Amino acid sequence: MDALPDLPLFPLPDVVLFPGIALPMYVFEPRYRALLARVVASGEPFGIVRIAVPRSASDRPFHERVARVGTLAHVREVRPHGDGTSSIRVVGGERFLIVEFDLTQPYLSARAALSPLPAGPERAPELAGAVLANLMRLNPQQRSDLDGLRDADPLLVASYAATVLPLDPADREALLAAPDLDARLEGLLVRMPAEARQLN
Repeated sequence: MDALPDLPLFPLPDVVLFPGIALPMYVFEPRYRALLARVVASGEPFGIVRIAVPRSASDRPFHERVARVGTLAHVREVRPHGDGTSSIRVVGGERFLIVEFDLTQPYLSARAALSPLPAGPERAPELAGAVLANLMRLNPQQRSDLDGLRDADPLLVASYAATVLPLDPADREALLAAPDLDARLEGLLVRMPAEARQLN
Protein backbone atom coordinates (compact mmCIF):
# COMPACT_ATOMS: atom_id res chain seq x y z
CA MET A 1 0.00 0.00 0.00
CA ASP A 2 1.23 3.51 -0.82
CA ALA A 3 2.20 5.54 2.23
CA LEU A 4 0.77 8.94 3.10
CA PRO A 5 3.24 10.19 5.71
CA ASP A 6 1.44 13.43 6.61
CA LEU A 7 -2.23 13.39 5.67
CA PRO A 8 -4.33 16.29 7.00
CA LEU A 9 -7.69 15.07 8.30
CA PHE A 10 -11.10 16.71 8.33
CA PRO A 11 -13.29 14.62 10.67
CA LEU A 12 -17.03 15.09 10.20
CA PRO A 13 -19.85 13.80 12.39
CA ASP A 14 -21.55 10.82 10.74
CA VAL A 15 -20.26 11.64 7.24
CA VAL A 16 -18.70 8.91 5.09
CA LEU A 17 -17.35 10.01 1.71
CA PHE A 18 -17.14 7.46 -1.11
CA PRO A 19 -14.94 7.49 -4.23
CA GLY A 20 -16.28 9.62 -7.06
CA ILE A 21 -18.90 11.39 -4.93
CA ALA A 22 -18.98 15.19 -4.68
CA LEU A 23 -19.42 16.75 -1.26
CA PRO A 24 -20.09 20.45 -0.54
CA MET A 25 -18.47 21.71 2.66
CA TYR A 26 -18.40 24.92 4.67
CA VAL A 27 -15.05 25.65 6.32
CA PHE A 28 -15.26 28.03 9.26
CA GLU A 29 -13.10 26.80 12.18
CA PRO A 30 -9.61 28.37 12.28
CA ARG A 31 -7.88 24.98 12.33
CA TYR A 32 -9.68 23.86 9.18
CA ARG A 33 -9.05 27.20 7.50
CA ALA A 34 -5.36 26.41 8.05
CA LEU A 35 -5.90 22.93 6.60
CA LEU A 36 -7.64 24.37 3.55
CA ALA A 37 -4.89 26.96 3.00
CA ARG A 38 -2.33 24.15 3.07
CA VAL A 39 -4.05 21.86 0.58
CA VAL A 40 -4.98 24.68 -1.80
CA ALA A 41 -1.36 25.86 -1.84
CA SER A 42 0.05 22.37 -2.33
CA GLY A 43 -2.66 20.80 -4.46
CA GLU A 44 -2.68 17.75 -2.19
CA PRO A 45 -5.90 16.08 -1.01
CA PHE A 46 -6.98 15.83 2.59
CA GLY A 47 -8.72 12.95 4.30
CA ILE A 48 -12.34 12.81 5.43
CA VAL A 49 -13.05 10.48 8.32
CA ARG A 50 -16.20 9.97 10.35
CA ILE A 51 -16.45 11.11 13.93
CA ALA A 52 -17.78 7.78 15.14
CA VAL A 53 -18.29 8.71 18.80
CA PRO A 54 -19.69 12.16 19.65
CA ARG A 55 -18.09 14.20 22.42
CA SER A 56 -21.27 13.90 24.48
CA ALA A 57 -20.95 10.10 24.54
CA SER A 58 -17.32 9.75 25.62
CA ASP A 59 -14.54 11.58 27.42
CA ARG A 60 -11.90 9.95 25.22
CA PRO A 61 -9.52 12.25 23.28
CA PHE A 62 -10.80 13.44 19.93
CA HIS A 63 -8.54 11.21 17.82
CA GLU A 64 -9.78 8.13 19.66
CA ARG A 65 -13.34 8.92 18.61
CA VAL A 66 -12.49 9.09 14.91
CA ALA A 67 -12.79 6.22 12.42
CA ARG A 68 -9.58 4.57 11.17
CA VAL A 69 -10.82 4.25 7.58
CA GLY A 70 -11.50 7.27 5.37
CA THR A 71 -11.49 8.65 1.84
CA LEU A 72 -9.21 11.18 0.18
CA ALA A 73 -10.99 14.44 -0.65
CA HIS A 74 -9.76 16.31 -3.74
CA VAL A 75 -10.65 20.01 -3.75
CA ARG A 76 -12.48 20.97 -6.93
CA GLU A 77 -13.89 24.40 -6.02
CA VAL A 78 -13.20 27.02 -3.36
CA ARG A 79 -15.38 30.08 -2.78
CA PRO A 80 -13.86 32.32 -0.10
CA HIS A 81 -16.15 34.59 1.92
CA GLY A 82 -15.35 38.01 3.33
CA ASP A 83 -15.32 36.75 6.92
CA GLY A 84 -12.53 34.25 6.27
CA THR A 85 -14.78 31.24 5.87
CA SER A 86 -15.05 29.28 2.62
CA SER A 87 -17.55 27.15 0.76
CA ILE A 88 -15.77 24.30 -1.01
CA ARG A 89 -16.62 21.29 -3.12
CA VAL A 90 -14.55 18.12 -2.92
CA VAL A 91 -14.69 14.80 -4.75
CA GLY A 92 -13.89 11.49 -3.11
CA GLY A 93 -10.75 9.67 -4.20
CA GLU A 94 -9.10 6.53 -2.87
CA ARG A 95 -9.75 4.88 0.45
CA PHE A 96 -7.07 5.03 3.12
CA LEU A 97 -6.35 3.44 6.49
CA ILE A 98 -4.91 5.42 9.38
CA VAL A 99 -1.70 3.93 10.74
CA GLU A 100 -0.87 6.54 13.38
CA PHE A 101 -2.34 9.90 14.34
CA ASP A 102 -0.22 13.06 14.46
CA LEU A 103 -1.31 15.49 17.16
CA THR A 104 1.33 18.15 16.50
CA GLN A 105 -0.63 20.21 13.95
CA PRO A 106 -3.45 22.68 14.65
CA TYR A 107 -5.72 20.16 12.90
CA LEU A 108 -5.69 16.38 13.21
CA SER A 109 -3.37 14.62 10.79
CA ALA A 110 -2.06 11.10 10.40
CA ARG A 111 0.35 8.71 8.84
CA ALA A 112 -1.88 6.67 6.57
CA ALA A 113 -1.76 4.07 3.83
CA LEU A 114 -3.78 4.05 0.64
CA SER A 115 -6.11 1.06 0.50
CA PRO A 116 -7.71 0.88 -2.95
CA LEU A 117 -10.74 -1.36 -3.11
CA PRO A 118 -9.73 -4.54 -4.98
CA ALA A 119 -12.04 -6.18 -7.46
CA GLY A 120 -13.97 -9.18 -6.19
CA PRO A 121 -14.42 -12.51 -8.00
CA GLU A 122 -15.78 -10.74 -11.11
CA ARG A 123 -19.41 -10.51 -9.99
CA ALA A 124 -19.28 -6.72 -9.71
CA PRO A 125 -21.19 -5.91 -12.96
CA GLU A 126 -23.98 -8.35 -12.06
CA LEU A 127 -24.17 -7.08 -8.48
CA ALA A 128 -24.11 -3.44 -9.61
CA GLY A 129 -27.04 -4.18 -11.92
CA ALA A 130 -28.98 -5.67 -9.00
CA VAL A 131 -28.22 -2.61 -6.87
CA LEU A 132 -29.52 -0.31 -9.62
CA ALA A 133 -32.66 -2.43 -10.05
CA ASN A 134 -33.36 -2.09 -6.34
CA LEU A 135 -32.78 1.65 -6.41
CA MET A 136 -35.23 1.98 -9.31
CA ARG A 137 -37.87 0.09 -7.36
CA LEU A 138 -37.23 2.32 -4.36
CA ASN A 139 -37.20 5.59 -6.34
CA PRO A 140 -39.06 5.08 -9.63
CA GLN A 141 -39.21 8.86 -10.16
CA GLN A 142 -35.40 8.82 -10.53
CA ARG A 143 -35.37 6.10 -13.18
CA SER A 144 -33.93 8.39 -15.87
CA ASP A 145 -31.02 9.40 -13.61
CA LEU A 146 -30.38 5.80 -12.61
CA ASP A 147 -30.50 4.65 -16.23
CA GLY A 148 -27.44 6.83 -16.77
CA LEU A 149 -25.52 4.61 -14.35
CA ARG A 150 -26.18 1.34 -16.20
CA ASP A 151 -22.85 1.49 -18.03
CA ALA A 152 -20.96 3.14 -15.18
CA ASP A 153 -18.04 1.59 -13.31
CA PRO A 154 -19.49 -0.70 -10.61
CA LEU A 155 -17.38 1.18 -8.05
CA LEU A 156 -19.24 4.39 -8.89
CA VAL A 157 -22.59 2.57 -8.67
CA ALA A 158 -21.61 1.33 -5.22
CA SER A 159 -20.53 4.83 -4.17
CA TYR A 160 -23.77 6.39 -5.40
CA ALA A 161 -25.96 3.79 -3.71
CA ALA A 162 -24.06 4.00 -0.42
CA THR A 163 -24.56 7.77 -0.45
CA VAL A 164 -28.26 7.97 -1.35
CA LEU A 165 -29.68 5.01 0.56
CA PRO A 166 -31.10 5.76 4.04
CA LEU A 167 -28.31 3.98 5.89
CA ASP A 168 -26.98 4.34 9.39
CA PRO A 169 -23.54 6.08 9.33
CA ALA A 170 -21.97 2.98 10.91
CA ASP A 171 -23.31 0.91 7.99
CA ARG A 172 -21.78 3.36 5.54
CA GLU A 173 -18.46 3.06 7.32
CA ALA A 174 -18.71 -0.74 7.17
CA LEU A 175 -19.33 -0.52 3.42
CA LEU A 176 -16.34 1.78 2.99
CA ALA A 177 -14.22 -0.77 4.86
CA ALA A 178 -15.42 -3.73 2.74
CA PRO A 179 -12.61 -6.12 1.71
CA ASP A 180 -13.43 -5.92 -2.01
CA LEU A 181 -15.92 -4.42 -4.46
CA ASP A 182 -18.15 -7.49 -4.57
CA ALA A 183 -18.45 -7.40 -0.78
CA ARG A 184 -19.42 -3.71 -0.88
CA LEU A 185 -22.11 -4.34 -3.48
CA GLU A 186 -23.38 -7.40 -1.62
CA GLY A 187 -23.48 -5.33 1.55
CA LEU A 188 -25.60 -2.74 -0.23
CA LEU A 189 -28.07 -5.40 -1.39
CA VAL A 190 -28.41 -6.76 2.13
CA ARG A 191 -29.04 -3.27 3.47
CA MET A 192 -31.70 -2.35 0.91
CA PRO A 193 -35.05 -1.28 2.41
CA ALA A 194 -37.48 -4.19 2.46
CA GLU A 195 -39.70 -2.69 -0.23
CA ALA A 196 -36.82 -2.59 -2.70
CA ARG A 197 -34.81 -5.65 -1.78
CA GLN A 198 -33.94 -8.04 -4.57
CA LEU A 199 -30.99 -10.19 -3.65
CA ASN A 200 -30.62 -12.25 -6.82
